[in-house]
Amino acid sequence: MADSTQGSRKPAGSEMSMETRLLIAFGLMGLVLFASQYFLPKPAPQPQKKAAAAQVEVKQAAREAQPAPPPQPAPAGKQPSKAAAKVETWPERIVGEKEETYILETSVYRIVFSNRGAVIRSWVLKRYRDSAGNPVELVNAAAAPKAGWAYSYVFPREKPAVDLNRALYVASQPDPLTVEFRYDDGSTRAVKRFRFEQGRYRGQFHSEVTSQSRPVEHHLAWRGGFGDRTVHNPTGVQKTVYYDAARQKLVEEGVHAADKGPLTTSGSFHFAGIEDTYFAAVALPRGESGIEFTAWSDLVAETQGGEEKPHAGVSLGGRAVNEWAFFVGPKDTHILRSTDRKLETMIDWGWFWFIAKPLFLALHWINDHWTGNWGWAIVIATVIINLLMLPLRLSQLKSSQKMALIQPELQAIQAKYKGLSMKDPKRQKMNEEMIALYQKHGINPMGGCLPLLLQMPFFIAFFKVLSVAIELRGAPWLWVTDLSQPEASFIRLLPVGMLITQVILQKMTPVASPDPSQQRLMMVMMPVMLTVLFYSASSGLVLYWLTGNVVGIIQQYFFNKAAAKPSPAPAPAPRKK
Repeated sequence: MADSTQGSRKPAGSEMSMETRLLIAFGLMGLVLFASQYFLPKPAPQPQKKAAAAQVEVKQAAREAQPAPPPQPAPAGKQPSKAAAKVETWPERIVGEKEETYILETSVYRIVFSNRGAVIRSWVLKRYRDSAGNPVELVNAAAAPKAGWAYSYVFPREKPAVDLNRALYVASQPDPLTVEFRYDDGSTRAVKRFRFEQGRYRGQFHSEVTSQSRPVEHHLAWRGGFGDRTVHNPTGVQKTVYYDAARQKLVEEGVHAADKGPLTTSGSFHFAGIEDTYFAAVALPRGESGIEFTAWSDLVAETQGGEEKPHAGVSLGGRAVNEWAFFVGPKDTHILRSTDRKLETMIDWGWFWFIAKPLFLALHWINDHWTGNWGWAIVIATVIINLLMLPLRLSQLKSSQKMALIQPELQAIQAKYKGLSMKDPKRQKMNEEMIALYQKHGINPMGGCLPLLLQMPFFIAFFKVLSVAIELRGAPWLWVTDLSQPEASFIRLLPVGMLITQVILQKMTPVASPDPSQQRLMMVMMPVMLTVLFYSASSGLVLYWLTGNVVGIIQQYFFNKAAAKPSPAPAPAPRKK
């Protein structure tokens, strides 16, 4: 694996996010609705476990390795340098005889270690399943031949005489929750120690390297990708991440940030590591001490023999002795908060975070206390949101009725200036007359866009909640197996139901035109645009919009039934020549 790094960080290439695409889509729909006020004749109205005790077992794949002798104090008379102040020393030659693997299991982990390089070859999260129904594997074994295994060494400056990633270490278990690897060939010495906590997704790590009695600065790497590889476009959701303690800011870089070579930065980081949408592996340096952070991009396969694609990677360290706490697990709000509150910043709630985060907390409460199902929690939350918006909706409906009543006068103004080009100065006069007519009757011409504008922040907030909240990952509802993903069937019933209810709602809303062909145009345009937008969206998002349509139909029915139906104002008689 390559060990070279560059000295500066470059910004990653920007890609259009889903939030941006949604805003553009809604903007285009709003533009169509607004433009239709002027260019289309207007209509007359129609009537959603308790953790088991951790059981830790270290199993040896071949024979039991000999335990390493306890560390001895450093010889007197030699004052160690500051960088090597904590480097342990041991007097005897310690080299493994053959390659062996070791398995450590807790209630949340199943980890496979190898004494070849003292690396991790598998890190499984036992309580989470991938799309194939298997426990989530965080290590990409297919990438190891090119990028190395998890927790391999990277030497950014001086390298020891022996390749420590190929050396055979001696493994020992000082206690049931600790695995330790040592190597000493008389010239090069290295130690890695992993200590875990019962039932928790965290632990402690220690590493040190010396060569020719001199401390060797090094990094520990997790390269070749990370996280659930069964999701759609796994490399697109992999990122390197660190929290800059000085700036109180989270910094994330996508897989293409290091396309031209590894990018290194250093500073006081509260945590740093690698993540995908739902899982993370980060180091938490002690006391936010300085640490070097390198982002990598490795061209490796997702599966054995598969196509090679860029995968994100990270290496951390920069000292001869590297020590930190680590978190490797799900980006669950409760788990992150109980580990370190700043870890919660890795959950990206998006632009409308001030809606998305309270929305998630509300859904969580409804699921925990009322429904026990995230799908029904979405339904109830949508009903509540629509009821809270009812006063604004009633105001918009009244404005729409007024708009229908002035259609004859509006058409007369349009006929008066018929045939003018868009650049003709007289069009300004036509617009002034139309605005005056709106003001006379107390009409807001943008009233037709109001429901769309009100829906947009909640729509994007629901999208983010369903995209990043691991609690909804794999959550079922009726025939839907995973609310965070599109329906698995060829014909997706939720988008079809949304299309039907959208057409019904359009027909019930007084926005039609006297021209039947233009009625059909406006009746089809919005539902089709929304259906295309939603067909590949997460099922929970479609369920939210479908529920909103059903609530809107009920509200519109009672409004139409209770509303007065005065006859339209007569059109002015044409002038005699």
